[in-house]
Amino acid sequence: MKLLIQGGRVVDPASGTDQLADVAIADGRILALGDVPAGFVPDQTIAAQGHVVVPGLVDLCARLRESGKPQAGQLSSERAAAAAGGVTTLVCPPDTQPVLDEAGLVEMLHYRTQMQGGPRVLPLGALTRALAGEVLAPLQQLADAGCVGFGQAEVPLVNTQVTQRALQYASSFGYSVWLRPQEYHLGKGVAASGPLATRMGLSGVPVAAETIALHTIFELVRATQARVHLCRISSAAGVALVRQAKAEGLPITCDVSINSLHLTDLDIGYFDSRTRLNPPLRQQRDRDALRAGLADGTIDALVSDHTPVDDDAKTLPFAESEPGATGLELLLSLSLKWAQDSGLGLNDAVAVVSSRAAHVLGRAPGALADSLGRLVVGGVADVCVFDPKAAWVVHPAGLRSHGRHTPFSGYELPGCVRATVVAGRVAFVA
Repeated sequence: MKLLIQGGRVVDPASGTDQLADVAIADGRILALGDVPAGFVPDQTIAAQGHVVVPGLVDLCARLRESGKPQAGQLSSERAAAAAGGVTTLVCPPDTQPVLDEAGLVEMLHYRTQMQGGPRVLPLGALTRALAGEVLAPLQQLADAGCVGFGQAEVPLVNTQVTQRALQYASSFGYSVWLRPQEYHLGKGVAASGPLATRMGLSGVPVAAETIALHTIFELVRATQARVHLCRISSAAGVALVRQAKAEGLPITCDVSINSLHLTDLDIGYFDSRTRLNPPLRQQRDRDALRAGLADGTIDALVSDHTPVDDDAKTLPFAESEPGATGLELLLSLSLKWAQDSGLGLNDAVAVVSSRAAHVLGRAPGALADSLGRLVVGGVADVCVFDPKAAWVVHPAGLRSHGRHTPFSGYELPGCVRATVVAGRVAFVA
């Protein structure tokens, strides 16, 4: 198929491109940026006048809830939500049901996504068998099956010796380990420790739950030199520790969720279960530090932390409700809103959900690595076209995910996705 995206403002943070140009696509790859080659006759044309053309978004944390909880989210519906949000590549944590701790399960996931088409899924393999934190999973087999890294999802590693052995093994083979820094015992609460949680009678999660885990991880990284990606930093103290570790030269990266970047514990309101999240929403000073950390590069990427939760699991008392919120369709708009609120430009807003996110993955995606999160001639044609001047109101009923619960319900957000192209195929048109 030959595709022409015509007359849009092409913005590619990786190359510094920002110009009005046409994008010619053939055989799943970008044929030209700018002048269309002579004799090029497109099978389909997308009119992009007044719109922005950017690399397809890369989301480093999106749960598909496949296949154990089909009522909460199915592969097809969640990938449709990704396409509607301009996301062309998403990283799936290993806490599916069953857990991704066997090569066969990873191969089956790849097979199903390839059969359906649409946004590609890059799975993380389980670091330990069944995420139980006791025995290492067969990491080499999982890597051969297509896993781009290994993690524990929301399950903290209690045994430090297991963590050390995992990092030693990963370092030996060049694998990356994805960990959410949270000390097991201190992290059992349902809200961030502070005056609000105390007044509401909610069990708290202190900042120390994050910082203690970070200190432990950094010590083990110093000893093993393993590459570690820190998932969903949530506190000002955590940002400061990451900044120090990066200045020291430790091989670490990190991300922050759209929820922590825009909301605080005050948004819990009267026990609103839509704000029951992991990590819990913290105070305004933490949110401000997260925004600054994302702006200065301490935090590498912004993620949706997409977690489809069904109605039965959310319509419970706050402390008993299941944590999580939908986010795939909100990622681009909330990145644009962060940039606007922070006085940053369009290039910064796009980078944290494209080139900077792809940089975290390194060479793990294989042949995709050279073009993921970028618009490059000869590279895979992953493209998002959006209207920067259009605004939309978040109505849960209009979201495509099976889990439609979001704390941003009723918010007016900037930027409407008009088209999404994955490997040269149109996956979404508004």
